[in-house]
Amino acid sequence: MIRKFSFLIGVLMFGLHQGQQTKEQLQKQNAELKKQIAQINTDLAKTRSESKLSVAYLSNVNQKLVLREKVYNNTQKEKRFIEDDIYLRQLEINRQNKELAVLRKNYAEVLVNAYKNKGVQNKVTFILSAKNLGEAIRRVQYLKQYSDYQDKKAAEITDAANLIKKTIAQKQNSVKAKESLLVNQQKDLATINAERAQKEQLVAEFKKNESKLTAELKQKQVQSKALEGQIRAIIAEEIRIAKAEEEARKKAEAEKIRLAKLAAEREKARIEAEAKARAEALERERRIAEAEAKKAADLAAKRAEEERKRNEEAAKAEANARDEARRVAAKKASDEANARAKEAADKLVAARAAEAALTKRKEEDKKAAETKAMTSYGVSTATGNSFADNRGRLSYPADRAGQITHRFGRQPHPVFKNITEENNGIKISVPSGTRAKSVFPGSVSSVLANNDGTKTVIIKHGSYFTIYSNLGNVSVSKGQQVSSGTPVGTIAQDFDGAYTLDFQVWNGSTPVDPLGWISY
Repeated sequence: MIRKFSFLIGVLMFGLHQGQQTKEQLQKQNAELKKQIAQINTDLAKTRSESKLSVAYLSNVNQKLVLREKVYNNTQKEKRFIEDDIYLRQLEINRQNKELAVLRKNYAEVLVNAYKNKGVQNKVTFILSAKNLGEAIRRVQYLKQYSDYQDKKAAEITDAANLIKKTIAQKQNSVKAKESLLVNQQKDLATINAERAQKEQLVAEFKKNESKLTAELKQKQVQSKALEGQIRAIIAEEIRIAKAEEEARKKAEAEKIRLAKLAAEREKARIEAEAKARAEALERERRIAEAEAKKAADLAAKRAEEERKRNEEAAKAEANARDEARRVAAKKASDEANARAKEAADKLVAARAAEAALTKRKEEDKKAAETKAMTSYGVSTATGNSFADNRGRLSYPADRAGQITHRFGRQPHPVFKNITEENNGIKISVPSGTRAKSVFPGSVSSVLANNDGTKTVIIKHGSYFTIYSNLGNVSVSKGQQVSSGTPVGTIAQDFDGAYTLDFQVWNGSTPVDPLGWISY
């Protein structure tokens, strides 16, 4: 029964160990959440002096409240882990007490038996009553083992008692941790209630100023629409100019190509004529070499035939000095004929190699002439648009990190649910003094002055455009080439008091979601 109970406790303690890992994860997550809450409190402290009636301020309060509730929920889970720990520790204590009771009972029986046979005389008698020496030695060993067994059982009882004390201490630590957790939980709950009241008060202030803020918001939307019209007109004009320039460039390029091809054809004809003349000369040389080779081969064959006949005649008659001289002369003539034949054959091989080299060089000269003509007339190859290749890796559009308060597309207003906003980009709330910066190399297409006193900068990147609105002042001018990270202006206050950058990305005449392009 005790074994089954021990097995069950072992399974529960294994589950407790796994739970302990999860509890540590919760504590780590809570520590990270509290860091984020501290950062939000710092941001709120910075912007509190600017305006409390801003969407960015309310968003920060909302975000902080969400984080607080996550911390509270994690604390609830951690409390359940501690309660499970206390329960399992108590089960372990009960099991250990039962095992200790069994050990003590067994040890008591051992002590009783030892007491009955405790006399030295009894032990001596027990040893001396052995039938022989071997049995006596075995009885001595038995008495020693029995004594060691008593000591072992006593040690087991001591270890079991110490283990129970340790488990009780662990349980008491878990109880203290639970009490501390409950105190912190009450504080967190009080903080959540206070911040929820702050949020409700903030929303109430929004509602109290709803008519004023709504009017300002609608006026801002009208201005945004007018600005959008200007942006569309500027981009349309840029596209028209780019299209006209591209057509003119293509036409000029086609004319350059035509002239370059004519020049290349003339150069190729000259090369062809020179090569033809050289080929004819080489052909004449080859034919002469072939004739010389044939003549030398025929002469060698004739001399060889004469030598053969002489050898046959010499074989019939006895050799004499004159025949020997004639054979030597004939052999010399044959060798000279062979040498001339080899020289003629070498000349023929060289002539054919020269013809092949001429043909190869002629083709290379033609290609080089065409390339030179194209370069001379300024014919170039169009390059690709690297802006599109850097999607998702464009730099952040401000020199300090901010909070996105309005996302791309049709969105309900964060406070006034009866108002819907149509955003061609994103709005980023930033600290005072933050500068907008170019996200990619390009040229400044236009700098616009808006009706509310702010400015807008449009930067062209090939067929793409980036737009930076709500700037208090600008540090670039139309036509200026900018690099990635070049400051374009200081971000101004919006109508609600927050410092907000309106950032947009356009693909030609179509706005796209900037969050798919920038890295943040």
